[in-house]
Amino acid sequence: MEITDVRVRKTYPDGKMRAIVSVTFDDQFVVHDIKVIEGQSGFFIAMPSRKTPDGEFKDIAHPINMGTRREMQECVLRAYEKAIAEDNQKTNEEEADVELEVDYEEE
Repeated sequence: MEITDVRVRKTYPDGKMRAIVSVTFDDQFVVHDIKVIEGQSGFFIAMPSRKTPDGEFKDIAHPINMGTRREMQECVLRAYEKAIAEDNQKTNEEEADVELEVDYEEE
């Protein structure tokens, strides 16, 4: 099974949860609500889960082996880093536009 698409749905600048992601496999199967979490040792992914009656969280879907988990995590974190870089670039461009407008108005 090959990862064919990773979509960063929402990013959060603060807190431990930094993004919500969807991963598509073979252009045929998608897993939604994968979370990008900032931990003490860096970023990692958390698979979608549900709360059981006893308060424990159980994954709804997850990789069966460490190699697949590692591949998913690497793909998701690359997509997250790209999304953050694009957001930062847009923010910088918007700030530059505001500065140009202010400079223009001052003349």
